Amino acid sequence: MDWLKVTVQTTSEGTESVTAMLMDVGINEVQIDDVFDLKNFIENNEDKWDYIDEELIKKVPGNASVTFYVPDNERAGNTLSVVKDGIKQLLLVSGIDIGTLELEIDGVSDESWLNEWKKYYKPFAIGEKIVIRPEWEEYENIEDKIVLTINPAHVFGTGLHQTTQLCIQQLEKHTKLGDKILDLGCGSGILSIASLLLGASEALAIDLDPEAIDIAYENAGFNGIDKGRYSVLSGNVITDDGLKSSVADGKYDVVVANIVADVIIAISAFASEKIKKDGIFITSGIIKERLEDVKAALNEAGFNVLEAAIKDEWVCVVATFMNRVR
Repeated sequence: MDWLKVTVQTTSEGTESVTAMLMDVGINEVQIDDVFDLKNFIENNEDKWDYIDEELIKKVPGNASVTFYVPDNERAGNTLSVVKDGIKQLLLVSGIDIGTLELEIDGVSDESWLNEWKKYYKPFAIGEKIVIRPEWEEYENIEDKIVLTINPAHVFGTGLHQTTQLCIQQLEKHTKLGDKILDLGCGSGILSIASLLLGASEALAIDLDPEAIDIAYENAGFNGIDKGRYSVLSGNVITDDGLKSSVADGKYDVVVANIVADVIIAISAFASEKIKKDGIFITSGIIKERLEDVKAALNEAGFNVLEAAIKDEWVCVVATFMNRVR
C-alpha cells in the first residue's frame, strides 16, 4: 500500500492541541518533531559530543511539527479535508500560540494533491433521497433522486466522510417544508444546501474560513439556490460579538454542526440561543470516546438528546431544544 506523509507545522505549545485534534478525527499514530526539545537535548549533553551537525536541527522545520500518514487511495482526499477542517477549528478553542498549522503533503501543497484526488471522486448516494455529484462528473438520474452537485475545493464537505453522511441522513429525517436552517462550520456548504434541496425555505451558513463563503455560494449556484434563500458568513461565533448578534435568536428550526467534539461543546450554548423551542440540533465530527462529553454539554445547554447514530468510529448526536439556560 502507498502512503502519504502529512506534516502539520505548529509550535512546541501547539503540538498537544494538534495531536488531540488528530485523535478527534480518527488519526491516532503521529510523530512529533520539536526543535526546542532537540536543542535542549543537545545543550544538556554537550560534554558527550565532539561535533554537532547543524543539518540535524534544520531537519525540524520551524518550531515544531506533527507528522502522520494516510493511505494514498480514493479516501485520502476526504481525510485531508477533515484534517484541514479540524485544524481550522482549533482557532475557535485554542488560547495559545499554535503556529501556522500549514500542511505539507510529501513535499507538495495540499491544494495540488487535492486537485489530483478529484479523479477518485464519483457520484454516490447518501441515505434514501440524495445523490452527491461532483460538478465535473456526469450523472444519469434514473431513480429520480435529489441530486446535490458540489465542488468542495479545498474545504471540508465532500460527502464521503462518515460524519457528513450521518448528518445528511438526519437532515433527511428532520428537515420539514419551510424550515429555517443554521449550519455552523459549513465548509463547502454541503449540509445547508442539502437541507434546502430537502425543502427548507432558507439557510444561514457560517464558517471560520473566509474562503468558504465563495465556495459555498458557488456550490449553491450549482443547485439553483440563490442568495435570496442562502446566506454565508465567516467568523468565530464564540468570540465575535458582531457575528453573534447578526444571527437572530430563536429563529432556526434545525441547527447542524459537523465539526469536532471540543467545538461542539464550546458552541452548544450559542446553538441554544439561536434555535426554536423543540428545534433539532444535529451534531457530528464526534469520535465514540467523546460522546458522553458532548451529551453532557448539550444537556447543560438545555437540549434533550434523542439519538446517537454511529457509523464506524464516528457518532452523530441528534438533540431537541427544551428550554433556555439562565
